[in-house]
Order: sequence, then C-alpha cells, then structure tokens
Amino acid sequence: MADISRDIDGYLRHLTIERGMAKNTLLAYKRDLKLYSDFLESSEVVDAKSISESIVRDFAQYLVVTKGLVATSVARVLAAVRGFHKFLVLENLIENDVTAAVKPPKSPRRLPKAISVSEIEQLLKAAGPDPVETSALASDVIRVRDRAILELLYATGARVSEVVNIDIDDLVDPEIIRLFGKGSKERLVPVGKYAQSALQSYLIRVRPSLAALAKGTPALFLNQRGTRLSRQSIWQIISDAATTAKIDREVSPHTFRHSFATHLLEGGADVRVVQELLGHASVATTQIYTLVTVDALREIYATAHPRAQR
Repeated sequence: MADISRDIDGYLRHLTIERGMAKNTLLAYKRDLKLYSDFLESSEVVDAKSISESIVRDFAQYLVVTKGLVATSVARVLAAVRGFHKFLVLENLIENDVTAAVKPPKSPRRLPKAISVSEIEQLLKAAGPDPVETSALASDVIRVRDRAILELLYATGARVSEVVNIDIDDLVDPEIIRLFGKGSKERLVPVGKYAQSALQSYLIRVRPSLAALAKGTPALFLNQRGTRLSRQSIWQIISDAATTAKIDREVSPHTFRHSFATHLLEGGADVRVVQELLGHASVATTQIYTLVTVDALREIYATAHPRAQR
C-alpha cells in the first residue's frame, strides 16, 4: 500500500506546485483520496497497476452503500480519483486510465415545487391591497409595491435577479416587459392584466415618493431609501406574505417561477412557448415541468376514472 500512498502524495505535490491549487481545494482532494486509498487497502490492492475498472466501480458503490454519500458527493470524490489516475498515466506509472468509463451516479431529478392557483391568490392578497381598492392603496403604500412585485413574478415567471434588475425603460409598454436573463440574454415577456394594474398603482402612487428620497435611479422597484431593491428584500417580502397567508410550506421567488410554468402547461400552453417565456436555453430544462403536470393528471385519472383501479 506504500506505493499508492506515495503516488497520492506525488499527485498532491503536483496539484500544489504545478497547478497552484488553493489550500482548501487541496485539503478536499487529500480527504477524498484518503477514502480511496483506505478502500484499496481493504481490497488488498497493493499498487496502482493492480487497480482495475471493476475496483473503481466497486469504490463508487462503496461510497453510496457503506459511506452513505449522496450523488453529488460521490461525483466529487470520483473527480479526485479520476484526476489521480490521469496523473499516473501522465507520469507513465500506469498505461491506461481505468476510471475513464466509470460514471458517477446521477443526481435524482428534483421536480419543481409549484403551489396551487388558490395559494398564489392567497399570497398576492397577503402581500398588499388589490389595485381596485383605492382606500387601501392610499393607506399602505409599501405594500402596494410588494403586491406589484409578486404580481409581476407570477405574471412573467421571472427570476428574482431579473426582477431586481428591471429598469423603468424595460417597461416596453403596459403589456410587455423586457427581462435580462443568464448571460444578459434579453427576452420580451407579456404582462397580464392583474400585474399591469398592480404596476400602474405602484408607478403612480408609490415610486415617485420613493425616488425622491435619493438621486435619480432607473430601477423599477425601489426600497425605502429610494435605491434599487435587493434580492434579499424580495425574499423577505415573499416570506412575510407566506406567513400572513398561513401557507405551511417553503415559498421562495422560484416558487412563483415554478408555479408560472406549471400553471401554463396545465392550461394547455406549448412547452416551447413556456421555454421562451422562462428564458431557458434548452427545451430539455423546461420539460421537467411536464413531469409535474403528468403526475397531476395521473392522480386525477386514478381517482376519477371508473376502471382506473381494481
């Protein structure tokens, strides 16, 4: 086993001197490779030339079954092992990289968490007054802003980062808003009547007084100092609304995005249209939402069809 320990030490020196790897990253590699060397020792593998592809596969299985590591952690450990074997090939210590064909386990696909239309309506009501309630609008101006933010999140499926970066000039017209997604990719998204009304109330009744508190800013949504609202503030607005609405599950800005996509698909929207609205580069990313709607359809079918169950 001394040979493998020596080889691992050589690899770690290589990472330090040749690659200039950061100290914390190096410690993580050292920890992961210690797991590997311990496993090899328990398997009575005495040198690197004796390591086969099946042994590496057994190690991957050991990480899951015995060590209880999740898929992402297994992938991290195997990345360190793969780097070690490439180093051994580079140094002519072994002929072939036996790790090349060993793939880490796939992370379980996490379905987006959408909430129902009625729960969305509860959140909107809890966030601020309805734009048609003129007396309420006058008495609680900050909540008028909060209602507009949540209405816009649900109406457009925008990411929270996109909402905080909206400028006044991005309101192309009352029915269209310009959003800048990942990589500053621009897209135009329709705005529904409810969100239009909430935005108008905010722009007329609230924003001018907030903007007067600081130097002119192009930001659409302002805080109580007159500067651009932060992502953390929007998280807090949503959290407060969820508490007021007594929704007993975690609600985040992404909940609105997930619900937007799920409700559109349930309403019959084409997945490629939803892809465009969400700003996804690939339709494969959007198709995960179809799994949610299929699950809902399956549940309805099982309870409603007279011959769905024995």
